[in-house]
Amino acid sequence: MNQEFQQKLENYAELLIKVGLNLQKGQHLSIQAPLSTAPFVKIVARKAFEAGAAIVLPEFYDEEFKKIRIEHSSEEYLGVYPDWKAKGMIEFAEQNGALLNLIAPNPSILKNSDPAKVAALNKAAAIATKDFSAYIGGGKINWLIAAHPSDEWAESVFPGLDKEDALDELWKNIFYTTRADQDDTVGLWKEHIASLNTHADRLNSQDLRLLHYKGPGTDLTIELHPETQWLSAEFTSDTGTKFVPNLPTEEVFTIPVKDGVNGIVSSTKPLNYGGTIIKDFSLTFKDGKVVDFSAEEGYETLKNLLDLDDGARHLGEVALVPHDSPISNTNIIFNNTLFDENASCHLALGRALQVCVKDGNGRSEDELADIGFNQSGTHVDFMIGSSELSIVGTTADGTQVSIFEKGDWAK
Repeated sequence: MNQEFQQKLENYAELLIKVGLNLQKGQHLSIQAPLSTAPFVKIVARKAFEAGAAIVLPEFYDEEFKKIRIEHSSEEYLGVYPDWKAKGMIEFAEQNGALLNLIAPNPSILKNSDPAKVAALNKAAAIATKDFSAYIGGGKINWLIAAHPSDEWAESVFPGLDKEDALDELWKNIFYTTRADQDDTVGLWKEHIASLNTHADRLNSQDLRLLHYKGPGTDLTIELHPETQWLSAEFTSDTGTKFVPNLPTEEVFTIPVKDGVNGIVSSTKPLNYGGTIIKDFSLTFKDGKVVDFSAEEGYETLKNLLDLDDGARHLGEVALVPHDSPISNTNIIFNNTLFDENASCHLALGRALQVCVKDGNGRSEDELADIGFNQSGTHVDFMIGSSELSIVGTTADGTQVSIFEKGDWAK
């Protein structure tokens, strides 16, 4: 490993700890990561202890085990999720633990697996971890999703390169999109988050009540509630810690009114859902609910996603991302939502984000339901942006405002 690459790894790890998690002195840090990432996890752990972590607990896993379970477990046990694990996650959150989810995906690992079995496994996990998901969706604890290359992921992104060159190229683009290839990575990210907050403040000042999306295969209206707000991906935990749960991030987002979505929307990038690729799909909404859908690839997986629970057929997030942005400008389809969603405007099926409700963490489920908040055991982002997308907003007094023109922020 050369010195330049080692420095970029150090920059990246420091970014995850100081900006993504903003880890506080005395916190417990849980790191969930694939076995293949162990060398980098050691660097992250060192940065965490240097920041004052009381303890760092790595929890390693291997995606192959999920495939083995799906193929060889008795079907009656696919719906089993250990209670002790779910309870431990809640106890961890209640004690203000910080969570890093480091992903190194294999985008097609479950391509040939039975979609119904995959859905059963995903549903069991979603139900069992629903209460913990509220800590995440509500931004109650500081948490972060970040990426590490895997051989399979690199080969899916750069199929024309040999394994080693593909891995190098993926690292290069992760460093570029997270600014880890530049001096003062942490300082650059603080400036970037401030810029995203400026866009969110402007949208909030416009008091928007409706968004109208138009683009190839898309003609969709989305209602917004006056008690929701636009945010950048900078959250504040219950203890007052500011953190950025997705790195990289280019988005400004809010939540829709659950029953206020109508029209058709088409995907512009593939969706990797639980190890299966869904491509070239469209969703038709009526009064907030998906009433029809199609997909050129991954139809059964999409169907199982939509049938996961009642909320999975409704939207839980509306996110704006300019087409002219670092990730988009790479012209790479990463086959991974963390990156692809930050190259493109996107929506999310499933659970709404409580942080987007004013004083959201203090509201009951009934109070949230009154403003059209969608509850679900899943939250899946999918990309709809392109250089041809336009978005027109309607304000509370009926004024129409151009939000996006040709895929970028309107001037």
